Amino acid sequence: MFAQLGYYICIPFAALTRLFYTWTGSYGVALILFTLVIKLVMLPFQLKSKKSMLRMNRMSGKIKDIQVRYANNKERQQQEIADMYAREGVNPMSGCLWSFLPFPILIALYNVIRYPLRYFMTLSEETVEQIAQLATSLGYKAPTSGTEVAYAQINLAEFIHQNWASFEGKFEGLIDLNYSFLGMDLSAIAKDGFSQFPGGGWAVWGLLLMPIIAAAIQFFMSLRSMKNSSSADANGSMKTMMYMMPLMTLWIGYSMPSALCVYWIAQSAFSLLQEVILDKYFNKILDREETDKEREKREKRIAKYEKQKELMAQQRGDMKVSEKKPQNKKKAGGEKKQPGTNENGRVGNRPYARGRAFSEDHYAD
Repeated sequence: MFAQLGYYICIPFAALTRLFYTWTGSYGVALILFTLVIKLVMLPFQLKSKKSMLRMNRMSGKIKDIQVRYANNKERQQQEIADMYAREGVNPMSGCLWSFLPFPILIALYNVIRYPLRYFMTLSEETVEQIAQLATSLGYKAPTSGTEVAYAQINLAEFIHQNWASFEGKFEGLIDLNYSFLGMDLSAIAKDGFSQFPGGGWAVWGLLLMPIIAAAIQFFMSLRSMKNSSSADANGSMKTMMYMMPLMTLWIGYSMPSALCVYWIAQSAFSLLQEVILDKYFNKILDREETDKEREKREKRIAKYEKQKELMAQQRGDMKVSEKKPQNKKKAGGEKKQPGTNENGRVGNRPYARGRAFSEDHYAD
């Protein structure tokens, strides 16, 4: 079941690579064009995540402020950061999926390269067996041990290319597959070139250099991403990736057919170019959006100030009106003013009225 599923996944990639090989006649150029098409197809899906990542990098100051403010409450700190991401429309995980996307494509392409007759030429297993029998009758020796067994179809495809006159027109769908690219054999495994180093000319030197070039581009991409990110947590994880990815690239480049190295170099180079272009493009957009936001905030502040100013003016007007309002005149022959009293004139049995004329028996019967 899984083998059948893997077959149907690989077929579209094989068809695209075969199309470009038919047009160009170069296996290496076909791989480069294949990589370019894949990048262009995935570009619309990466635009939103790229903009989100750039916006998140610009929010690093706010994140640090939250981390300092809630340094003793990690749960509240995480909640505040999540709320800020939600308000700003930022998804911190949006870029993770796309960063790992080249690996499934690499696995599918590896199968296309490893089984050229089965996937690249879409020949049935019975047809492949018949071709192998004809090749054996012409002197082909199938590998029986080592890594050559894993790449038996590549060896068979090379034998067919060297003896194309004996195979041409005998099997429908069979293609004369030439692995040569820039003087190098893309079906070869780079680590096998160490036995011929430093001799062997460009055919060996080129194979040994390709994994190094791929790893160098990968390292530069990781370094650039780490510089663009101002988050401490992101920088910690990127430091690990900055060394792990180039090392993985070296391992892939030296342990698998060199055709994969062509894909990896092209994929890294196109990704680097894409990052440079998208950074400039989205930074301009974000600058403009931030300028618009600042203008809106300034206009809101001005409107709020004007409203407060009008309210204060209205309050001052009300106070002036109340001051000018005439007070009630006293009625003619109004209430007689009570004569003033002092302690001596107070009457009643009140303890506080203790004047000189005080007498407790004053009102006695």
